[in-house]
Formats: sequence, C-alpha cells, structure tokens
Amino acid sequence: MAEHGFHEGELAVQRRAGVHAQVARLGSSMLAIPNLSGGIGTFLADRDFAVLTARDADGRLWVSPLVASAGFLEASGRALAIHTAPESDDPLSDLGEGQPVGLLAIDFATRRRVRVNGILVGAGANGLRISVDQAFGNCPKYIQQRHLDHVQHVTPVAGHVARADRLDAEHTALITRADTFFLGTIHPDRGADASHRGGPPGFVRVEDGQLWWPDYPGNNMFNSFGNLAADPTAALLFVDFDSGATLHLSGTAAIEWTAPNISGDDGGVGRRVRFTVGSIVSRLGLGIHSDPPHPSPHNPPIT
Repeated sequence: MAEHGFHEGELAVQRRAGVHAQVARLGSSMLAIPNLSGGIGTFLADRDFAVLTARDADGRLWVSPLVASAGFLEASGRALAIHTAPESDDPLSDLGEGQPVGLLAIDFATRRRVRVNGILVGAGANGLRISVDQAFGNCPKYIQQRHLDHVQHVTPVAGHVARADRLDAEHTALITRADTFFLGTIHPDRGADASHRGGPPGFVRVEDGQLWWPDYPGNNMFNSFGNLAADPTAALLFVDFDSGATLHLSGTAAIEWTAPNISGDDGGVGRRVRFTVGSIVSRLGLGIHSDPPHPSPHNPPIT
C-alpha cells in the first residue's frame, strides 16, 4: 500500500537505508497533479536530447535515445508531445500505445534533468504523445558536464545494428569507459521510469557476463531502487558520446546490500545493483558528438 505517496518498493528500500522519516514529505509532492506549462515545460522545450523507457512488441523493456532539434518536446498541461520517435532500427521502433513510459530530459551543459512518467497515448513514425502522471526535477549530482553537437547520421553499413544475448569485448569496452548511462525500471502499478547514472569512467563493472555498479548518496527517494524491489525488470542504455554508438541492454537487476565502505562501495552507502543481461542491441550513428566532459565534482573515487 502507498504511504506518503511512495509505493511499497520505495518504502521498503527507504526503511532499509534508514531514511524513511526524512523523505516522507517528498512523496506527496510527487503525486501532485503535474502541470507542464510552467518551468518544467520551458526546460523541456529547450532540450535536444532525451531518453525513453518502454516495452517493445515482445514485452521487453528498453531505454532508447531521442535526439532532435530543440523544440521537439512540447508540453502543455498534462500532455507531452514528442516530435520525433525511435529510429526504425531501434529496439523501441514499434511502440504500442496504452503502455506506461518514462522519459528523462537532460541538459548536460547545465547539469539539469527532468523525469516525466505517464501513459503513451499516441505513437507513430512522426512522433509520440504522453499523458503525464508525474513530472519532477532531480539534483545535478554525478552529471558530467558536456556540450552536445548534432552531426549528420552515418550512412548505414554492414554491422550498423547488431543483436546478441551476451556481452562481447566491444560491449565491455564501451561499458567500462563510460561515465554515464541511463537506467529504465518499471512498477506493476505505478508505471515506467527513466533515470540517469553517472560516475568516473570504470564505475560500472563487468564480471562474468553481468554488470554491477555502486550506488551513490542521492535524494533518498529511491524511485529506481523501489521499482527494482517490486519488479526486477530493467534496461540500460550506454552512449558513446565520441562516436555516436549506442548499447541497449534489456534484462533484470537486483539490489545488493553490503557493508559500507568495502572495496567497490565507491559511494560509501553499502548498496550496489547487479544487472543480468537478457538481450542486447548495439547501434551506430546516433548523430551526436560531445566535447571532452568536465567530470562532476561529486564523483567519488573508484575503490
């Protein structure tokens, strides 16, 4: 049962982490009727990069990038029109209407981000429409500051898209040099969510075909962790901001509780997430390029 606006998974993680009392007041504000016509709408209208969490036609959860000129996210009241759609070779190219989706819009340059969750009420080759249930900002922690440039799409060649069910050396190399990835989760009743994870290159580890990463101190709401506590379904998106390559992973994830400050507990909080790969799609030619990033001052060292 929900308490203070949080669902049972979020509450369980908050209690385990010992922060339930201090974050109780935040849950009700998250359930307030969203209105995107103010500051959040202005922020969305200025973005040229976002990511979307949703299920494909076979029910697999994925996170996919949405890249277009500023203005492609058009908000009004509780509606969000997205004037682009995942490309034809993207795992979310054939989106079904009526499903819960989560969108994260991010401005790397100013380290600002907004999460928008709701129901996909329209889907076509030219765009998507979301009826919004939640919209809220997150803190700037762990966002690497970078400036994105749009470049022409690479002409498709052999190997432009590849599918697999286990990680290979190229996948592992992209993951272990990444300073950013996006996490998709879902709750049986409260819907889908897309979130950002950042840290120094190497903060995501690959071991025996699985991935794991340490948790860092945050806002203590545990939206993603709460979803995982209720449903282990998860998806990851890694973007190579130099080449425009993307790596989409669909699978399951579990929260692991450890003693604080053991080896690998970079954030010192005694929590990590372990991801088991189910399906992989790797793609080339996203159409963006970044200058060298300025690391977040909050990034903890790798231990």
